Amino acid sequence: MEFGLGESQRLFDGALRGMLAERVTPESRRAAAAAGGDAALWQGLCELGLAGVLVPEAQGGSGLGMMDAVLAAEGLGYAAAPTPFLGSGVMAPFALRLLGSPAQGDEFLPCLAAGEMRVAIAFAALTGTTGACDLRLQGGRLTGRVTGALDAADATHLLVALPGGETLALLAADAPGVALAPRRSVDRLRPLADLEFDAAPAAILPGDARRVLDAGRVALAAETLGAAQSMLDGAVAYAGQRRQFGRAIASFQAVKHACAEMAAALEPCRALVWYAAHAQDAPEPEARMLAAQAKAHLDEVGREVARGATEVYGGMGFTELLGLPAWFRRIMANRQLLGGPERCRDDAALAQGMS
Repeated sequence: MEFGLGESQRLFDGALRGMLAERVTPESRRAAAAAGGDAALWQGLCELGLAGVLVPEAQGGSGLGMMDAVLAAEGLGYAAAPTPFLGSGVMAPFALRLLGSPAQGDEFLPCLAAGEMRVAIAFAALTGTTGACDLRLQGGRLTGRVTGALDAADATHLLVALPGGETLALLAADAPGVALAPRRSVDRLRPLADLEFDAAPAAILPGDARRVLDAGRVALAAETLGAAQSMLDGAVAYAGQRRQFGRAIASFQAVKHACAEMAAALEPCRALVWYAAHAQDAPEPEARMLAAQAKAHLDEVGREVARGATEVYGGMGFTELLGLPAWFRRIMANRQLLGGPERCRDDAALAQGMS
C-alpha cells in the first residue's frame, strides 16, 4: 500500500490553500464573526468543488473519499476559515451515501454538491455533550430539544442523531415545528444553535449513525492539525523576525527548544489522521477506534501547540492585533465538538471491547 498523497491530491490541496490564503484575512474573519458566516467564501469554495468531495459523480460531485475530505479540512483549519464544511461537506454527504435510500441520495446529494443545501449537525445524543438532548421520533415526525447544533448559520437543513445511534433524521430548517435559537460559542467563526422540534416532519436515515460521527471526528482532528500547524509556522516565522538584546529570539535556546518540541509533537499526528481517514472508507475493523483516538490525540496536542505558539509571541500573542486568537479559539472549540478527548477515549475503549 502506498501511503501518501497522489498528484491530483497535491494539486487540489495547493489550489485550496492558495484560494484560502488570498480570501481569508483578519478583516474577513472579523466580518464573518459579526455576520455569523461568510457566504461568499463558501460559494467560491463550492465552485472549486469542495462541497462535492464526498458526493458521488452521478449526483454531481467528485466521488472522492475521506482522505480527500481530510486534506480539505486540514487546509481550512490552517486558514481558520469560516465555512460549514464539517456539516455540509463531510457528515451530511457521508450520511446520505451510507444510510440514505437511493431516492434520498438523488434528492439531496446534488444540492449538497452545488452548495444549494447547507446542513447543521446535531449529534449531542451520541457525544456526551453537556446540555439538553431529549428527542422522540414517531410516525416520521420529530419532537423534543437538542442543544449545540454545529454550522447552524444559514443552514437550510438539520441532520439530527437520535438516542441509541441507530437513526438519523434530516429536516428542513424552515419546516413546520422547527425552532432554531443561536447561541454563543468559543469560536465565533463556527456558530452554534439550540433546536426545538414539535412534530416536525423528517426524512429518516436508518443505520449505524456512529459511523457518521466517526467521519466527523476525523475531519475535526484534521482541522485541528491544520490550525496547530498554522500557529507553529507563524511562531517560527515570528521568532526569526523578533529581535531582543540585539539578535533574533529564534537564536535563544529556550525558544529553539519550544518550537522543536511543538514540531516533534505535531508531525506524527498527520500519519494518525491520514490512517484514520483511510480506515473510514474501507471500513476497517479499527475505523471507530482510530477516529476516536485521532480526535482525542489532536485535541491534546493541538492545545499544547496553541499554548506554546502563543507564548513564543509573548504578550502580543493573546491580542487580536496579530489574529492569533482565531486559531486558538478554533482549536479550543474543536476540542469539545463531537465529544471531548475523555469521551473519545471512552468510545475508543468500547470499540476495542473494553468496558
